[in-house]
Amino acid sequence: MTQKVTILNPDTTAIAKQGMPQFFGISGATAGAQGISMNLTAFGPGGKAKAHYHRGFETAIYGMTGRIALYHGPRLEELSLIVPGTFCFIPAGIPHVAFNLSDSEPATALSARNDPAEQENVVLTPELDGLRDADAAALKTGA
Repeated sequence: MTQKVTILNPDTTAIAKQGMPQFFGISGATAGAQGISMNLTAFGPGGKAKAHYHRGFETAIYGMTGRIALYHGPRLEELSLIVPGTFCFIPAGIPHVAFNLSDSEPATALSARNDPAEQENVVLTPELDGLRDADAAALKTGA
């Protein structure tokens, strides 16, 4: 297969398997990528993801706007804050869930994964959904 440079400018979001709006960017399907995907996640005010992990693939995130609480670990017991200028690495197979910590402002993050299939290896973990909602709400209010 002959590779070529591809420029994409998605002007609308779609809902990712994880439940949040994303500008889907580079992937095998959109650009013929063979080892990477990259998207812009656009959390609306108060937005959150569904708990999930990425089967066999690592994720890198760069905070662009807003404050995002990332709970991670087997029971989502660990907390990392993603703010503008913050880089975050999530190893393959680590359950996580993200919350926009503002109910009035959006939050955005750029994510890259060593998986050109992008959504095919997202594994939802519904047994973990809701586990950290109260914690995230407390962070919003400063309680």
